[in-house]
Amino acid sequence: MDYSKRIAPAWILPKTSKSNEVFTFGSNQAGNHKKYAAKTALGFGAKYGQAEGLQGRSYGIPTKGKSMDKVLPIREIKPYVDRFIQFAISRPDLTFLVTEIGCGASGYRPKDIAPLFENAVNVQNIHLPERFWKKLIKDKDGIF
Repeated sequence: MDYSKRIAPAWILPKTSKSNEVFTFGSNQAGNHKKYAAKTALGFGAKYGQAEGLQGRSYGIPTKGKSMDKVLPIREIKPYVDRFIQFAISRPDLTFLVTEIGCGASGYRPKDIAPLFENAVNVQNIHLPERFWKKLIKDKDGIF
C-alpha cells in the first residue's frame, strides 16, 4: 500500500486547508491552548478548556497533564489516541491531519509516539507525519 498520499503536511494553516480537513494536535488535559500546535489549533476552532476531541476543525489529543509542566506517560496518551482513531473511523467525511503530537513541548520522539498510531495505518482519512510513517512501516513497502 502506498502511504505517501497520507503524509500530513509539515505546516498546516487554517486559510490554506480544506473545509473537511481537521488539524489534529497535542494538547494538555486542561485544554489550555497557549503554545505550539495547540495555539495554532485556535485558528481551527479549538476551544479553551476542551482538551480532547473535535473542536471546530481541530481535534485535541492530550500529551500533557493539567499542569503544563507534567508530561503524560505513553500509557496515558494511548487511550486518547485510541479514541481519536475510533472517532476518525466514524467520520469518513473528514480528513485528519495529525501533527507530531507529543514531539514538541512534551519531549517525546516520533519513535515513542508513532507506535500509538499503529491502528491508524489502514484508516484512509488519517494522515500522519512523515516521521511517524517511517517508524510505522519501517520501509516495508519501499516508499521511504
